[in-house]
Amino acid sequence: MEKIKLEYTHGDSIAGITLNAPKGNVLDSIMMKELTDALKGLKNNNAIKAITFEGAGDHFSFGASVEEHKKEFAAKMLKEFHNIFYTMAELSIPTIAKISGQCLGGALELCLMCNIIFANKTAFLGQPEIMLGVFPPPASILLPMKIGSARAEELLISGRSISAEKAHSLGLVNEVFEDKNTMDASVDEYIAKHILPKSASSLKYAVQASRAFMYHILLKFLPVLEDNYVNGLMNTNDANEGINSFLEKRKPVWQNK
Repeated sequence: MEKIKLEYTHGDSIAGITLNAPKGNVLDSIMMKELTDALKGLKNNNAIKAITFEGAGDHFSFGASVEEHKKEFAAKMLKEFHNIFYTMAELSIPTIAKISGQCLGGALELCLMCNIIFANKTAFLGQPEIMLGVFPPPASILLPMKIGSARAEELLISGRSISAEKAHSLGLVNEVFEDKNTMDASVDEYIAKHILPKSASSLKYAVQASRAFMYHILLKFLPVLEDNYVNGLMNTNDANEGINSFLEKRKPVWQNK
């Protein structure tokens, strides 16, 4: 593995996954496949009680590769990306996101799929896809279920980023810490107190039960939004203009079609 790092801690009961391509830890196709492969590799490991996700360096991740959002790559990119979500749903192992710095787009979607989200005060979270003339399929489903439709729709439509404190006030982040070191130590304490004493198999059933509705909706509608993105959105002028203008470092010229 080149772009993620997998380590086992707490007596090999916790699988720690680090997005390891700083400074942006961009989720390109290579990282997506490595992430899916790492997750699938945990399927038959009955000792794993939780999976943690974090980013190497100062940022969790700037999100999915914009280059791979281009029309000729979009279908393949979305298929690879969404495989991560299907794999996490199948595993149903408790998941914990630890956010520092920027956590944008596809990176925030990965965190939305986690059961618990911790952040420190350097964190900024957002779904800026609309700035590029596109939309985020997983977040369009998961964010309303996490924080309610009214709050989620405003973030999805505006594309603005919010601080860790604001995310906490919306119910998106479970707890905010002063800095990364404090967060790391506190998460270790949380795992020792609330995860390790539990049965790994029972934790899986608890996740399946608590997410029965979420997984039903996700598995039913994510393929629908993927098709809408690839065969609808990417046939519009403005979606392609948004992606190309970003890559060309210029202001988009919208034709509203």
